[in-house]
Amino acid sequence: MTGFGVALKQAFSQINRNKMMTTASLFSITAILLVLGVFFLIVVNINNMAEGIKQDFDKIQVYLLDEVAPQQSEEMMAQIRGFSGVDTVSYLPREEALDQWKVKWGENADLLDRMPTNPLPNSIIIMVTNLDYANAIVEQVVPMEGIEQVNYSQDAVDKLLRITRIIQIVSLIIILALVAISILVVSNTIKLTVLAREREIVIMRYIGATNWFIRGPFLLEGIIIGAIAAVIGSVAVGAIYYYVVGHFGMDLALFLPNGFVPFDFMVANLLIIFLSLGICVGACGSIISMRRFLER
Repeated sequence: MTGFGVALKQAFSQINRNKMMTTASLFSITAILLVLGVFFLIVVNINNMAEGIKQDFDKIQVYLLDEVAPQQSEEMMAQIRGFSGVDTVSYLPREEALDQWKVKWGENADLLDRMPTNPLPNSIIIMVTNLDYANAIVEQVVPMEGIEQVNYSQDAVDKLLRITRIIQIVSLIIILALVAISILVVSNTIKLTVLAREREIVIMRYIGATNWFIRGPFLLEGIIIGAIAAVIGSVAVGAIYYYVVGHFGMDLALFLPNGFVPFDFMVANLLIIFLSLGICVGACGSIISMRRFLER
């Protein structure tokens, strides 16, 4: 603990002596984490959207005309149950459908209550046993009388998922590149500190100081810079996400199957990820900057 205390004291002393470089490094890492965080938000919500789409893969929603009587809808459902590949068939009244939309809209559900009438139609929900049967089931349902619209488009969903995978891969590449850049920034910053203390480090090695005793303050310096940048970056990205969810959440909820990932869940995980990443980046930058010096 005594050695750790000495190393920590020296780390803060080095940060205080190199205010300009420390500030530059801090802002650089924070900016990188900010961009990384935005990509993280995009990727997580895209994954959430993709999962929502996958859940809808095995569902076909058949919208009924208003004049379809309950008895007729029961006959249609009995006929559909006889189709190959049908798992379950259920009836969804317009009132229940509206209640589901209210749950989906959350705090903005009161806007639906202001509508003079319920615009949603009654519908039949068909769950398929295997996606391979979906198109054949749709082809059999479409000609039936009393059908207003059949909601199922596998081609569109497949294209959307392909685009989702491309965005995920590109975002992952960008995230890895940003992590590498941030390590380089920390490494160069600490390298300047090492060069400024070159004579002192040489003397410490001559009197028998171990590499880890010498490396300790610089390692802690990198970790401290990375941790501070992580906290600042988390607050900034959290503020951006709060604004987006608050101002555009209702509109995008119409297009995102599962809506936005909850703010509290996102920010809590973002802080953990940023702290872990910031500490690792700072530590790696310090180790890289000291490696050449301590291998002499």
